[in-house]
Amino acid sequence: MTAEEKTTLYTLLKTAATNAYGYVPPAFSGDMPPFADDEAAAQSADETRNPPARTEIPAQTENAVPSAGSQIAAIAQKIAVCDRCVLARTRTNVVPGTGVTSPLVAVIGEGPGYEEDKRGEPFVGPAGQLLDKMLASIGLSRTENCFIANIVKCRPPNNRVPLPEEAAACESFLHAQLFALRPKMILCAGSTAAKNLLKTKNGVTRLRGQFYDWNGIPVAVTFHPSALLRDASQKRFAWEDLKMMRARLQEIAPEYRP
Repeated sequence: MTAEEKTTLYTLLKTAATNAYGYVPPAFSGDMPPFADDEAAAQSADETRNPPARTEIPAQTENAVPSAGSQIAAIAQKIAVCDRCVLARTRTNVVPGTGVTSPLVAVIGEGPGYEEDKRGEPFVGPAGQLLDKMLASIGLSRTENCFIANIVKCRPPNNRVPLPEEAAACESFLHAQLFALRPKMILCAGSTAAKNLLKTKNGVTRLRGQFYDWNGIPVAVTFHPSALLRDASQKRFAWEDLKMMRARLQEIAPEYRP
């Protein structure tokens, strides 16, 4: 196979993968490999004396990679028609997520509740109001520098915890969003979010207070706002988590202004 043929095949595979996932998969996110003709290795001695003409690899343009906004929109379209699990049968609206497409922080919750299911937006009830106040306390906002989503995109009946198979059905959507958004930091709000994203059995009380890694992105864990509404004594721990986030963001994000 010639270098030109390899380049064409690579481009086709990248386009197909991007269309299928709704984002550019990590395997294709870097520069195109420097392909060479297969015959080159076998003829290395001759090439040393008589180097063949190099096959020029077309330069990748900015248009070759969809913008984060277009990727997020494409993912939302896929979510809108998803029927991978039983939650699709009882939902009123899907809740893909909301916020800016170049976020400092991606906030991940558990799943939509009654108000979220009715409006198609995450964290819009009392817990959402508290979340907004928590984010504002360290200079963050869903309208300016955050994106907010959930482990599952449809409301579990009676607001129960999502089942493992339900979370697994939605996992590729969430991962696609995070790869497209490339936030500087991820905040897991509650045990369900942390357990599913970090693949751990530990809950908030054991996970909070330090950073974890998800594909090179630091992850912080704190209490879900609903838990704080039920037990206000935990708010002091949540504030410590927020201050920890603020300090790290000041280190890694020059554009951050708390």
